[in-house]
Amino acid sequence: MKFHLLIVVPARFLFLPMRNGLLLFSLISMFFGVLHAENPKRNVLWLYLEDVSGWFSCYGDKVIQTPNIDALAAEGTRFDRFYVPSGICSTTRSAIATGMMQTTIGAHNHRSSRKSFRGKTFSPPDLNFLAEDVIPLPIRFRGAGWWTFNEGGKDDYNFVHDLADWYDDVFYRRAWAPDRFLSGASLAEKAEGQPFFGQLQLGGGKLNLMPWSKHLVTKTTDRATVSVPPYYPDIPEVREQIANHYDCLLVTDSQVGQIVKKLKDDGVYDNTVIFLFSDHGYVMHRHKQFIYEGGIRMPLIVTGPGIPAGKVRDDLVSGIDVTATSLGAAGLPVPIEMEGRDVFSDDYQPRDFVIAARDRADYTIDKIRAVVTPRFKYLRNYLVDRPYMQPNYRDSRDFSVVIQEYRKAGKMNEDQLAFYGDDRPEEELYDLSSDPHEIRNLADDPRFTKVLKQHRQLLENWIAKTGDRGQEPESDTGLKAVLHRWGEKCVNPEYDRVR
Repeated sequence: MKFHLLIVVPARFLFLPMRNGLLLFSLISMFFGVLHAENPKRNVLWLYLEDVSGWFSCYGDKVIQTPNIDALAAEGTRFDRFYVPSGICSTTRSAIATGMMQTTIGAHNHRSSRKSFRGKTFSPPDLNFLAEDVIPLPIRFRGAGWWTFNEGGKDDYNFVHDLADWYDDVFYRRAWAPDRFLSGASLAEKAEGQPFFGQLQLGGGKLNLMPWSKHLVTKTTDRATVSVPPYYPDIPEVREQIANHYDCLLVTDSQVGQIVKKLKDDGVYDNTVIFLFSDHGYVMHRHKQFIYEGGIRMPLIVTGPGIPAGKVRDDLVSGIDVTATSLGAAGLPVPIEMEGRDVFSDDYQPRDFVIAARDRADYTIDKIRAVVTPRFKYLRNYLVDRPYMQPNYRDSRDFSVVIQEYRKAGKMNEDQLAFYGDDRPEEELYDLSSDPHEIRNLADDPRFTKVLKQHRQLLENWIAKTGDRGQEPESDTGLKAVLHRWGEKCVNPEYDRVR
C-alpha cells in the first residue's frame, strides 16, 4: 500500500545557517530511516578511480586482464554508457558530491572558490557558497546515522566546504593505495552495527606519474601491442603513455581485489553496495580535461545487495546519478531537488540525453558543451578564436613536446590536425555508432541537418532549464584570483581586464 506523508516545518528552520541546518536535515533523515526500517541499513562504498579510462577486460579490452574488476561486474551491473559531467577532476567531483551538475551550482571553473592550493594562494578568492538545499552526499549519510570516511582526503570541490561536516574519519595520504582501510583504521571507531559510507581514492592513471607512487607500478605491457587511436600520431611517446595506463590499471585491479577480500574477511561484503567509477579519462590530450568520449565516457560498475547480478546496461547514465543511486541503495530518500536519478528505482526513467561541460581548466579559459544521445554526440565550441590545444599544464611533458614538434614538422594527417591544428568549428556532430573515435564531423553534412538541429535544441533547452551558470563570464574577482595563482601562464584575453 502506498501512502503520502506531509511534513510541516516551521518557516524559521528553512533559513538556518549551514551547520544548524544540518540538525534539521539529520532529524528528517532519521525519520525517513524509520520509514525504511524494513530494509537493512546497507553500507555504501565508492571506489573512486583517478584518471582512469575503462580499459578493463570486462569492457572488452584485450591488452590486459582485470580479473578482480571483472568479478565485480559479474556479481553486479556494468554500465556501458556512463558519462561524467566533465573531463576535469574538481568539476566532476563537485557535481558527483552533490548530485547536481557543476554548471547548476556554479562549480564549473576548475579549482575555483578556494584560498590556496598546493601551497600557493588564490587572492582574493571568489567564494561559492552552496544553496541551502544543495547538501553534499556525505553530509546526507552522516545526518542519517551512517559512519562516513574518506581515505585519500580528496576534497577537490569548487565550493566552500568543511570536511569536518562531511566525514567521521578523513585520512590524507598521497600513496593512492587503500592501506588505512585494509588495516581497519578507517572503521575502527565506528559503532557496532552502524552502517558506513566510504570513499576510497585509488590512484589509477596517476600512479606512475607521481614520485610517491611510481614504485607501485611495474612496466608490464608490451608497448608494441597497444592500439593507437587515429587522432594521435603513432610515435613511441604516445605508445608509452597508453601502455603506462595499462600498467596502472593492473595495479588498480589488484587493489580492488584487496578491498573486496577485506570486506569479505570482515563479514560486511554481503551488506555493502560497491560503486566503482572514474572521475575522467587518462592523462593524454583529448581525454583528460576534454569532453570527447575518451574524457567523459567512463567505467561504472555497481554490485551488492539489491543490485541485479551479471547485468549489462546501455542506457545513458550521468555521474550525478551515482549520488542519487547511492542514497537509494542505502534505503534513503532521494531529494526531489537533486538532478541525479536513482538508476535502480522502480520508477526510474532513463535519460534521453546526458550533458557534459568544459570551462576554465587551471589558467586555460575555454567553454564547450556536449550533448550525448543514444547514437549521436553534439559539441558546441563557444570560443572558436583559439585552438583546442591552448597552453595547459601538460605542455612540458615529453609526449606533449614531441607531439607539437611532430605537428610543426608537418607530419600530422587530417584526422590528427582536426584537434592539434589551429582552428576549431563552432559545432561538432558525430555518429558514435560508426565513428567511436569522433573524427568525422557531420555538422556540415546536409544529410544530418535535422539531427544537428535536434541536438542544438536539446542543449539550448537544457541551458534554459538548468540555468547553466557557465554561460556568464567568470567574475573579475575569480579571474584576479587565478591570475594571482598562475601569473604569466594566464595568457587568455579575458585576463586583460583585471591584469
